[in-house]
Amino acid sequence: MNKIRLTSIAIFFTALSVSSYAKAEQGFVHAEGQQIVDGNNQPLILRGMGLGGWMLQEGYMLELGPIGTQTKIKQAFSELIGPEKTQNFYDAWLKNFITKRDIDAMANWGYNSVRLPMHFNLFTLPVEQEPVKGEQTWLAKGFDMVDELLAWSKANNIYLILDLHAAPGGQGNDINISDRDISLPSLWQSDENRNKTIALWKELARRYKHEPMIAAYDIINEPNWGFESVDDKHGCNETSNKPLDSLLKDITRAIRSEDTQHMIIIEGNCWGNNYQGISPDWDDNMAISFHKYWNDTTTDSIQTHLAMREKYNKPVWLGESGENSNQWFSDAIGLAESHGIGWAFWPLKKIRLNNPLQVPANEGYLDVVNYLLNNGEKPSSEHAYKALMQLTQDVKYENNIKHPDVADAMLIQPHNKKARAYKDNVITNKTSIAAVNYDLGGQGVGYYDELASNVSTRPGGKRWNQGMTYRNDGVDITYLASEPVVNDFTHQEWMQYTVNAQQAGRYSLSIKYRAEDPKGQISVLINNQQTASTKVTDSKGLEFATLNNISLYEGTNTIRLLNSGKTPLTIVNLTFTRL
Repeated sequence: MNKIRLTSIAIFFTALSVSSYAKAEQGFVHAEGQQIVDGNNQPLILRGMGLGGWMLQEGYMLELGPIGTQTKIKQAFSELIGPEKTQNFYDAWLKNFITKRDIDAMANWGYNSVRLPMHFNLFTLPVEQEPVKGEQTWLAKGFDMVDELLAWSKANNIYLILDLHAAPGGQGNDINISDRDISLPSLWQSDENRNKTIALWKELARRYKHEPMIAAYDIINEPNWGFESVDDKHGCNETSNKPLDSLLKDITRAIRSEDTQHMIIIEGNCWGNNYQGISPDWDDNMAISFHKYWNDTTTDSIQTHLAMREKYNKPVWLGESGENSNQWFSDAIGLAESHGIGWAFWPLKKIRLNNPLQVPANEGYLDVVNYLLNNGEKPSSEHAYKALMQLTQDVKYENNIKHPDVADAMLIQPHNKKARAYKDNVITNKTSIAAVNYDLGGQGVGYYDELASNVSTRPGGKRWNQGMTYRNDGVDITYLASEPVVNDFTHQEWMQYTVNAQQAGRYSLSIKYRAEDPKGQISVLINNQQTASTKVTDSKGLEFATLNNISLYEGTNTIRLLNSGKTPLTIVNLTFTRL
């Protein structure tokens, strides 16, 4: 590994006042009053995804939530397959998790930015490992990864936002997000960690000060620390935030000693949202970030941030959000953009469902997970190593499960509330349509479900999709054998299908279903007119409800399937047969 040692001198001090730096020159994204603008001074709504799980793993992304931090995950893998093979795994992971194909796809979908969560240990040694105390050892790996990502971003005209997600020592008591080792001093308990954090940003600024496709420096992700009281673990009740305020200013000074062009983004305490005691007025080219999860999507829910924007005449940016349903994504993004606020959602990919890309977990890897979570027998070292290395192939874009419904909810649905076909449903003489391929458009447009999102303020909450598979809407989907089907289809819930009939005329419609009691009934609306209803039987197996003399126009038609009965149903498919 290429290493360069540089002495950390005069990190805290500069002859210039922080607020005196000039605004960015033309060509760089920058703050202009309450707006973020591009290099031509045109308003810029950043629409992006965070690359969580690449430089920094979190346990839940690997189905290893109870283990937690990347350091502990790495230790667990090492105990299972040995340190050398574990290093092979991480080398392959970093190489394959994000490639140019991921960034190409983001550009094709319509995203214009990407937020890179950086782990400091890819750029510099932990303070405990520095050969000479007070010096900084720079590691080539992290900078090389940034260079490569920047090249891919440039090729796609996508802005890159650098985000220090895991600061030296760790910036909070939510240890998973920063890979914090609680046996060592945190960022807030160690001057050496503080100095290293400042030095790292100075070095990043030195290297990238001439890169206009880097939109901003997001200098500390989600601080969460009780400075006034240890009982306030995540700093949500902090009223002064003096150590955070001081560090943000010192990092700004260090950056500005090298780079007067790039916009700086700051985050408050309490996972980025508590700005008590922080007055963001020390730099002319700065944006205020907030993070938003599992809560309402009303203007009231962001009023505090809008008030800060007005008070300090600085733009605000929704720097992280996600982990919810498509409907919540659409509503939250619609809310942000209605106020001229850009966003970066979280994350682009993980093993779980609700992202544009999903990493499939191979069976061998699930054996590893079950063992590490005390739910299964210990796999052999050979079996575990093979499974882990297969996972490093599974993470590649070409092997990911694509979820176009998620990208559609973020990029299309906030601006277009019309129903659109999820698949090209062409009706010929006899055609079956899978029930799960209902229209895009969201709640009240492509479907209606009793629970469409999680606003419980808790990450778990009540699941909007009981099966959490195939699609990320309120419609509950599970697998029947190897086929995805709609289940728990309850009273007054409905799904709509846009179809294209090659010929006008009369058709029969057969609905394959399963019901649990005899109170069920299905109603069908063709082109917004109720055509017929049919009662269902309470057979425990699959049955068919058939409606004859369904009239379709040539070309586009809409079919709406409504549960007008009292019992939940499982719906497998709809089959049209020309009469």
